[in-house]
Amino acid sequence: MPEFTNAFSGLKEDRMLTHDELVRAIRFMIAAEYESIQLYTQLAASIDNKLAQEVLWDISDEEKEHAGEFLRLLQVLAPDEQGFYDEGMGETNEKIDKLKASCPDGKCSNSPAH
Repeated sequence: MPEFTNAFSGLKEDRMLTHDELVRAIRFMIAAEYESIQLYTQLAASIDNKLAQEVLWDISDEEKEHAGEFLRLLQVLAPDEQGFYDEGMGETNEKIDKLKASCPDGKCSNSPAH
């Protein structure tokens, strides 16, 4: 798990980040955004204070926007990675298509066999 308290832990002082270090830092930032989303939504679901819930859900939505911004930045900084993401999405799309074919009415309750 990344150490979110210091995004630059392990780096030397008094120097600029290399491109590779920047890419790694952005990945940590993406992970931090998703962790924040989980924390805020989990807390909101665990309380009955309507004001606190609304604030937490709103902040969670903002974190999703931040994750999107960082993901887009990562696409620009590390365009060679897009092929991996596309491959993973394609594999999931195949599973979705297979499930849809076996449940044309969309009412299947059993998960597909592995």
